[in-house]
Amino acid sequence: MYPDTPRTIATPTPWNPPQARTGQPVILPAEIPPGVDWVTLPNGVRTLAYTLPTAPPQVPLTVSQPVPAWAKTTALLAPTVGGGIAAGGIGLSYAAPGLIAMSHALWSAAALLVAAVIAVPVLLRTARRATGNGTGLGVGQGGGATHITQNITATGLFGRANGTINHR
Repeated sequence: MYPDTPRTIATPTPWNPPQARTGQPVILPAEIPPGVDWVTLPNGVRTLAYTLPTAPPQVPLTVSQPVPAWAKTTALLAPTVGGGIAAGGIGLSYAAPGLIAMSHALWSAAALLVAAVIAVPVLLRTARRATGNGTGLGVGQGGGATHITQNITATGLFGRANGTINHR
């Protein structure tokens, strides 16, 4: 403390520059030696004093980890898959009219097949009835339907079978 300015800690006085106290010129910041800095004392006086260098905060060093192989693969495949999807979409937009025409053709073919499965037996049945008694022969070429009967007889479990066939 300075003997010419009695002060107490409870009532600090404003800063009194060194030039006003002693009449000496103030030190310029460029003239301050390293390790010396302006400090404010507990009684409010600012003065030059040696200071301890403050160490920068200790940041824990992190070792960079290598990029995993799956991340590299995913990063390389992502644009490729996206480009493939985009190309597929463009291709489908160009192919849409042809695909629509093919679907109409397939439905037409399916309808023709169903019609043939239904119409052919109906036509055959109608033609058989028109020719007479369902024989399929023309008019005057046969009588009625031919009936075949069989009479088969056998004696015993391993006996010889005898039979007759009748055509009427």
